Amino acid sequence: MKDITRKTFLYQLTGLSAAVALSPLIAWKADQQADDEFYQKVVEANTREVAKLLQTFASDITELRRRLGFDLANLAAAFSEPSSPYYRKTELVPVMDKIIRFLVAKQQDDGTLDLGNLASPPDTAFILEPLCTAATILKTADLPALVEVKAQLKQFILKAGEALRTGGIHTPNHRWVVSAALAKINALFPNPGYVRRIDEWLSERVFIDKEGHYLERSMIYSEVIDRCLITMAHLLKRPQLLEPVRRNLQMTYFYLEPNGDLVTNDSRRQDQYMTVNCLPYYLDYRYMAIQDTNPEFATITRYIETVKGFDERTGPDLLAYFLETPLYRKSLPTPKAPSINFEKFFQETNLVRIRRNHTTTTIFGGTDFPFIVASGRSASPNFFAFRKGEAILNYMRLSTSFFNTGYFHSQGITYNQGEYVLHQKIDAPYYQPLPNKYKLATGDYKHSPSTDGRFWNKMDFGHRPQSNIKTIETRIAIRETNGANELRFSAKGAAGVQVTIELCFKAGGQVSGLKKIVDTADNYSIDGESGQYTYGKDTIQFGPGLFTHKKISGLEGEVYSSHFGSLKTEGIHVYLTAVTPFEHTFRIG
Repeated sequence: MKDITRKTFLYQLTGLSAAVALSPLIAWKADQQADDEFYQKVVEANTREVAKLLQTFASDITELRRRLGFDLANLAAAFSEPSSPYYRKTELVPVMDKIIRFLVAKQQDDGTLDLGNLASPPDTAFILEPLCTAATILKTADLPALVEVKAQLKQFILKAGEALRTGGIHTPNHRWVVSAALAKINALFPNPGYVRRIDEWLSERVFIDKEGHYLERSMIYSEVIDRCLITMAHLLKRPQLLEPVRRNLQMTYFYLEPNGDLVTNDSRRQDQYMTVNCLPYYLDYRYMAIQDTNPEFATITRYIETVKGFDERTGPDLLAYFLETPLYRKSLPTPKAPSINFEKFFQETNLVRIRRNHTTTTIFGGTDFPFIVASGRSASPNFFAFRKGEAILNYMRLSTSFFNTGYFHSQGITYNQGEYVLHQKIDAPYYQPLPNKYKLATGDYKHSPSTDGRFWNKMDFGHRPQSNIKTIETRIAIRETNGANELRFSAKGAAGVQVTIELCFKAGGQVSGLKKIVDTADNYSIDGESGQYTYGKDTIQFGPGLFTHKKISGLEGEVYSSHFGSLKTEGIHVYLTAVTPFEHTFRIG
């Protein structure tokens, strides 16, 4: 891999102008002055947040929300930090008191809150994290004014602790959320029962595959797990719990886009259809950079500080964590830039990430077979994405009219001599009468799915002979060279099937070389050999076009359309259309 300087790394990683990219380097010095300067910025961010909270809580609290825990922690941090203008200011005490009394009043008899879900131990654990942070910060503040606040906090925490010690969960990450909350409670109010419950959950083992994915493969919940394992490792003195965190954070870097977004195609949770970014990972990378003296994690930590939204979304909550866990205040090791020229094939989930400086390619070949649309399974139809600085192709999809089977979902990826091949074969049968031995006098047959998975009915499909079987076979071969891609499409089998290839570019860009599709908004075909999409200073070129029919809606297929669902997202949409059999070579770069 090509060696690069830290200055070049930051410039290319952020995709920003040189002037903007250089400014964060002030904080890159591995010396106490730089760390003190950053800490002062953390205090200032907390000060601004507390000023807003004083205005917000001048009115009554009307809504139970998880953010109330962070509000209390931020007030406690300002009250306890000597360099804060709010240090030991009594005006903060009534606000802290108002928040904790509201939470105590909303607490169920069993110690839980109706927060998202009814009487939910895991949702209660989520709010306990910042509440325990607040209690830890205030623990040594032996002031008469805080007596009631601390008493109410203790009451709430201990009562909730019993709910977590005995209550259940829904999802894999909830086990570690509950366990981390119990570890925090135990640090405040030691109880062997809390540790026994943690050990009971941990006895199930923290699964992480050889490439660094947790069970849910979610960028949202992987961060939650990392944070929880760090908490348990730190408070329970179990350093072995940091090993999966290291592996997940190493993997997460390869999923990171230059602007801070994270790839989510192979997620099993809701973020497979969302845009999420790396901001929540800040404390995880910072902790592990310091804990392991990891220079590449230090680089990523500093990079996250430059990501859009850091000051507004991350900065306000940092002081509380820095006061609770002094390790966060220690100096980061001298950064060393990880490579920004790589090609990584995640074979566990059939996902390929290719990065050439500020240009990235994502190829997704499907996972969680057979394909089923359900919570807890990856079902994204986005098989290709491309970014060139600020110019972003959010996704490419392919759909056919073949028995309304909808979007192409590759049955894996094969790799051969620089080419990634996606492939799907669908057989759609007609069904013969049931054999006599399966016939029922009532006519009430088993409610089952059709063998091609399109629909369910009381037809006992599995026992029926099949005939008149129709087949479509789709192949997409992708070759990347120095940041440009060539995609070779092929569809054969049943003839006369309409095929639609959909490109969705980030909204707000400018296009040229395209033809507006009549009576539609932001839908285009390619007018000639190539089209262009420009956002800011960056341009993506793509083509040639192909447009032989006008089917550009209802592409989802029967699985979605039977529930009136749509997967079309905001953006500028460009379509290529054809009829089987067809072959077409498309270039984008």
